[in-house]
Amino acid sequence: MRSAWIAFALAACFFLFEFVTRIEPSLAQEAIAGFYGISHSGFGTLSSLFFWVYAPMQIVVGLLLDRFGARRFILLGTLSCSLGVILFSLTSSTLIGGAGRLLTGFGASFAFVAALWLVNHWFPASRFALLSGMVNAVGMVGTAIGSVLLSDVIADHGWQTTFLATGGAGLMLFLLALFFLKEPDSPATSADSSALTHVLGSLRSVLSNGRIWLIGLVSMLYYVPINVYGGLWGTSDLVQNHHRSPVAAQTEVSMIFWGMALGSVLGGWMSDRLGHRKFLVFAGSLLTALAYSAIVYVPMNQFTEATCLFAGGVFGGFQMLTFTMAKEGIREELVGTVVAFVNMIGIAGALILQPLVGYLADISGGDFDFALSIVPACVALSTVLVLAISEYRHPDHRLASD
Repeated sequence: MRSAWIAFALAACFFLFEFVTRIEPSLAQEAIAGFYGISHSGFGTLSSLFFWVYAPMQIVVGLLLDRFGARRFILLGTLSCSLGVILFSLTSSTLIGGAGRLLTGFGASFAFVAALWLVNHWFPASRFALLSGMVNAVGMVGTAIGSVLLSDVIADHGWQTTFLATGGAGLMLFLLALFFLKEPDSPATSADSSALTHVLGSLRSVLSNGRIWLIGLVSMLYYVPINVYGGLWGTSDLVQNHHRSPVAAQTEVSMIFWGMALGSVLGGWMSDRLGHRKFLVFAGSLLTALAYSAIVYVPMNQFTEATCLFAGGVFGGFQMLTFTMAKEGIREELVGTVVAFVNMIGIAGALILQPLVGYLADISGGDFDFALSIVPACVALSTVLVLAISEYRHPDHRLASD
């Protein structure tokens, strides 16, 4: 099991690294926007370029993992993600900076799905919810700590130097994966059909499954607080509308990720113990919607605000169970494709909503509370839609005591 845990650790660190690169522009929004001479809407578009390649790549990544395994794509992903951040940090051109953001998103697209693919094939199915929650927890804890530390580093040394150092850390991760990452036996290593036949068959099976589409939509709506508030605009809202200092605002936003780390593990543990996913997702999304409604609509002091953000993160962590719901009841050789497809839909919300919040902030004179009212609305809608999903647990995915 040593190789399994090494693979788990490296994949979780890759997810942590890509998540930091995903949200890093939010730590220096005003500096980056001023450097490039762009508006809030322009900055939202520049940042969201990450998702324009990340989201459509998900289905490709899933198909590749199910056919060829994970190792080679984790190596490609860490290298591409690192070079993209470095390119973004070294240019004064908006066009080249955008290309760097696209390259970062391309590399990052392999991280989450590859991590869950390794969990699925290295460990028993009955531990999937908990271990996938732990992968997410590593990313969230690292982001919570890193975002605050990076904010201080940006203040002292500037965003370009900080981004360059982040890219260097990614290259170190690439070298560790190159020498130490091993891959488990899986249907990908023993497939006897041609690559094209395998890929087309997998794609057809997933795209024709209405239940998977609905789970993906719920996942997307449920993830809006991370994509939109925690991932980009929350700091701006707290600074401009709630009059926090930049460091205080980033510290508050980091509470989302602390909560998400706890909620991901707690939700996975509860789900594996109870043997159910659906109503934990329902309860979690409902409480998440209430937490962000309070943030947006109710005036409060800094401590209460941070507490609400932490609570929103805890209950938001239950969103990870949508991936467990999606993989149960499907064939083992389709796990990567299904997880990737749900993740693609989930991330796709950022393509529209990140620039939309910037646009709403521009037309409202910088009123981020107004612009961010879409966050609790989206999560509330996921609460309603999850009730329409049938819950199914394949016999191979049941606990021994079931």
